[in-house]
Amino acid sequence: MFSYWEQQSFSHYDHIVIGAGLVGLSVAIELKERYPKSRVLVLERGLLPTGASTRNAGFACMGSATELLDDLHYSTADEVLALFERRKKGLARLRSRLGDNRIGYRENGGYELISDSEIYALEKLDFLNELLLPITGKKPFRPAHERIKEFGFSGPYSKALIENTCEGELHSGMLLRALSDMAIQFGVEVKTGADVAGFKESEHEVIVDVKDAFRKDVWMLSCKTVSICTNAFTKQLLPDVDVVPGRGQVLITQPIAGLKFKGIYHFDKGYYYFREIDGRVLFGGGRNLDFETEETTDFSLNELIQADLEQKLVDIILPGIHFQVAQRWTGIMAFGATKQPIVKAFSDKVFGAFRMGGMGVALGSEVARQLAELIVNR
Repeated sequence: MFSYWEQQSFSHYDHIVIGAGLVGLSVAIELKERYPKSRVLVLERGLLPTGASTRNAGFACMGSATELLDDLHYSTADEVLALFERRKKGLARLRSRLGDNRIGYRENGGYELISDSEIYALEKLDFLNELLLPITGKKPFRPAHERIKEFGFSGPYSKALIENTCEGELHSGMLLRALSDMAIQFGVEVKTGADVAGFKESEHEVIVDVKDAFRKDVWMLSCKTVSICTNAFTKQLLPDVDVVPGRGQVLITQPIAGLKFKGIYHFDKGYYYFREIDGRVLFGGGRNLDFETEETTDFSLNELIQADLEQKLVDIILPGIHFQVAQRWTGIMAFGATKQPIVKAFSDKVFGAFRMGGMGVALGSEVARQLAELIVNR
């Protein structure tokens, strides 16, 4: 049972965006920039974004050398280049919109540890540099083997080190805070604890059903367009889309005195990633150890992978250095048959931008721009 005032003032919108993560907030801002007088509402079922926007490692990257070489086995060079360019444009748009200081963006170096089984990548660096040069404007990859000892990494594992000159890092919490603040400044309404049960499209509008947990009722909100930006959770609203969840396991250590490295690092085709943050090591990955179990939207810890992360800290990243794990968590990413994100008009009123392939930080701002253009041109 709703009041007259509620129905008059809180039930009708021009645009509703489902999902208050990086993509959803960016879409809302893009819409307000194009339609300043419109009413734009963002709905988020959690107190904070549910998926990976505040639970990632804060990498501002476009792909490591071995990851890109692996992609070339499954995609054409043009497809790999197009996706790389979308990532680059997305990061540039994000930094331009919010400013580096507001998101904690830094360039402390990006590197990839190369094991025996990946030595082949060294012979492919010239090829990759030539392939990517039209997009990057400089050679993105170069050998940096001499820094392995300086950084203190395991010699037996790290047979080589590749520097990525196009990578940076940021603070994921600051990023989402800055996006939220900007959305509100633009006049976007953001409602958390709003669990969308579904939507119904008619000739003139879309009705979005939102569960009211307190009043045990369902709000029916009307809008001209609805944008679904729920990444790994999209199948709950669009059951037929090609989206497979992928849980990412993460841990962070207590501060380590005299930590020898800064910047961001990858190894094993990007399946493992770590960085320095506040004198700590943030380390995540290992999904390839247990793909089947990690294809889930459950936020539980995987003990097998968490143990593997700790062991790799001992064996590869911090050999001979005592550390303690301070926190553990998981984030839910979205994958599919290809690494291309889905940015699509499902009708002239229903739109979606999701399946970021673990690269939401890089892709989010660009796919939001593309989605807004679809809505403008509907």
